[in-house]
Amino acid sequence: SMHTVRQLVKGDSFQAKAFCSGSLLLWHTPRPFSSLRIAGRRLKESKIQSPRMATHMDVHTTALASSEGRSEELKTRGGAFVQHCDCTLQGATEGPLAGLTFAIKDLFDVKGFKTGFGNPTWLETHVTADTTAPAVQMLLDAGASSVGKTEMDELAYSLNGENYHYGTPLNPAAPHRVPGGSSSGSASAVAQKLCDFGLGSDTGGSVRVPASYCGICGIRPTHGRVNDQLTRPLSHSFDTVGWFARDMETLSRVGTVLLDSNRAGGAIRRGLVGMDAFALGGKEVKDAIDKALSGEGGKPFEKILGLIGAPVNVNVAPENEKDGEVGALESWWATFKVCQASEVWENHGAWVTKHRPEFGPGIKERFQMASAITTEELASASKVREAITKRLNELLSDGAVLLVPTTPGPGPVHNMPPKDLDDFRTRALNLTSIAGLARLPQVNIPIAMVDGSPVGLGLIGARGSDEALLDLAVEIAKLVPLQPSWK
Repeated sequence: SMHTVRQLVKGDSFQAKAFCSGSLLLWHTPRPFSSLRIAGRRLKESKIQSPRMATHMDVHTTALASSEGRSEELKTRGGAFVQHCDCTLQGATEGPLAGLTFAIKDLFDVKGFKTGFGNPTWLETHVTADTTAPAVQMLLDAGASSVGKTEMDELAYSLNGENYHYGTPLNPAAPHRVPGGSSSGSASAVAQKLCDFGLGSDTGGSVRVPASYCGICGIRPTHGRVNDQLTRPLSHSFDTVGWFARDMETLSRVGTVLLDSNRAGGAIRRGLVGMDAFALGGKEVKDAIDKALSGEGGKPFEKILGLIGAPVNVNVAPENEKDGEVGALESWWATFKVCQASEVWENHGAWVTKHRPEFGPGIKERFQMASAITTEELASASKVREAITKRLNELLSDGAVLLVPTTPGPGPVHNMPPKDLDDFRTRALNLTSIAGLARLPQVNIPIAMVDGSPVGLGLIGARGSDEALLDLAVEIAKLVPLQPSWK
């Protein structure tokens, strides 16, 4: 009914469009990215050759196709899937993931298809892949079937999920907010229940952030524990292959296939609460997570005391650190930014210089910044990174897990003013850089809500503790209801 539509559609960034098969189509068109969008079938029929034209075409259908006929309607729902290729692949008939479906972030090579990497110029200037990325192939061999490739932020260089060329995938848990990036499409597809799990990548938070914003489970594994060959790099010493699911059991199940044999340590035995990390999130976030973990009597962490004992309050960054060494947590994003940007330019500077692609707001400025990083700046930042890594390795020794807010709050609303968005991004990077700088695994558990939108609890473990971290997350999810409820 129109009353229902008025309840659902809030703000001028939403549009209600004409009826299709008796159902009202709704989709989000943020002002910076709004454009006329055309159905996928019409795109194919018109045989449009220019990816630049094709980038402004999308369709949002109203109902899931049947499992036997997943095609155009499923692939375009909510803007989660790319339009330049189909990429439906049948998995093996038997295996640990038999019967599950998954989505593939469009930076993984899949034989017979181009890798778009979130930018039309990249799509135009690269050839069709002749080999499938090992991570994708392992999932197919384990029995999972691909339902398609998903949208992403340009060259994975953003945490927002808004793509200047292709639009913004739906965040079904909070439609007025961005889904987070850069693995925006895979997170959106999982949250919309278009697949059982989604394959993404995480450099500076590109799985953890969308998982928190969309209210789903996600993992950034220990750096190097999942094969990342034939994936487009952003910053190689930070890049990891991560994934999403709506429940922890599925998240863990996928890990049995993707994680290599370099497991380290035993079970997690003790908990640490990162007080300076929670300070970055503010009182609302801390109160929401505390409430989710507390018992009916309000005793802090009562629900998980049997798993990790009474957590100890700590500061992630050491107090009274000498100048030039680790520094306060609020400064860690600057170290991350320099180390990451130097590698970004190393990986993509030649291509950017040659082809001069059109980048959207934020992406353009980051590449300009990356091109100007000096060797002296990198050397200084690398030294700080080593000190941070040493600090975290000591903190997480002897079976410890660090509890932090995954993000400083719910996802930014659509069309947030640039200054506010930049401030929020800085706080988010201070949180996500904890695991990133030290190459550590982190799991997001969607247990809390702030202002009616999801915020996640982050569990950070020692290097190689991925399986133990997933095991703990599975047990926590049995004790603490996931938000939003997917059942």
